[in-house]
Amino acid sequence: MKKRDIIWKLAYLVIAGGVFMVDQASKAWAVRRLRFGDEMSVISGFLNFAYAQNTGVAFSMLDDHGSTGRWGLSIIAIFAGVLVLYFFWRTPRTDDRILGSLALLLAGIAGNVTDRLRLGFVVDFIDVQFGSWHYPTFNVADMAIVTGAGLMILDIILSKRKAETRPVGSVPESK
Repeated sequence: MKKRDIIWKLAYLVIAGGVFMVDQASKAWAVRRLRFGDEMSVISGFLNFAYAQNTGVAFSMLDDHGSTGRWGLSIIAIFAGVLVLYFFWRTPRTDDRILGSLALLLAGIAGNVTDRLRLGFVVDFIDVQFGSWHYPTFNVADMAIVTGAGLMILDIILSKRKAETRPVGSVPESK
C-alpha cells in the first residue's frame, strides 16, 4: 500500500474518531442534563431530547438478559468492529463511499460498545415523533451506524447498476 493511501485511510479514521467523540460528548451532556427526567423540546411535537438507558440492541431488543446480555452484546460488537476494521484496510483507497461507510460504522460501534462496557447500557436521548407515530430513542452512534449502512447499501445498488449498464464482454473498470 502506498504512503499516500495510508494517509487517506488514516484521515478516514480521524473522522471516525471525531464522530466517536461527538457521540460520547453528546451522551455525557444527556446524562448531566436529562438523566433525572428533564426533557427538552427542540422542535415541539417532533424532536425532543429525553434520557433513556438501552440495555439491549436496536429498539431495545434483547434487553432482558442482564449481565450475560451485556457481555454477549459487547463481544459481538467488538467482533463486528474488528471485521469493519479488517474490511476498511482491505478496501481500495479509491472506494470513498465504502471507506466512509466503514468509518461511520466503526465510530458508531465504538460509541455504543464503549457505553455498554463502561456503564452496562447505551445512553440514548434523541426522541423523534410525528403525531401518534413515535420512533425509538437513539443517539449519535446509532445515526453513524444507520448512515454508514445506508451508504454501503447505496454503493451496492450503484455498483450493480453500473455493472448492468456495461456492454457485454467489456472489462470492468478497476478502482
